[in-house]
Amino acid sequence: MEKLPQISEAEYEIMKILWADYPLSTNEICARAQKTHSWNQKTIHTLLTRLTNKKVLTYEQRGRMYYYSPLIEQDNYLKQENHLFLNRFYDGNVAPMLSSLLSDTKLTDSELKNLYDIIDSKRKSGD
Repeated sequence: MEKLPQISEAEYEIMKILWADYPLSTNEICARAQKTHSWNQKTIHTLLTRLTNKKVLTYEQRGRMYYYSPLIEQDNYLKQENHLFLNRFYDGNVAPMLSSLLSDTKLTDSELKNLYDIIDSKRKSGD
């Protein structure tokens, strides 16, 4: 897998907006980001510039407006981040991570069944 650039938490928030719907104009991105964050437009423009420089976003100029689209897929980015997290905090071992997460989380019977089904499917496939 190609190594993707690291992005900050704030940059990730912008990426989530664009992964959900693109292309979006700068104004549309600002409006959506400001629904959940107290960022001003200059901050959002800075984040867009950083993401463009990191080559995770591209843009197209239409008249006086810029329209942004992601260059990387969310699934690929999440896979990389999950792998990095697992290696950093759990030396690549899934069992201790799951044990830690499950010991501190209340799960419904349905959620437990879904987890069991995922593990059982993985076990049967031999991956």
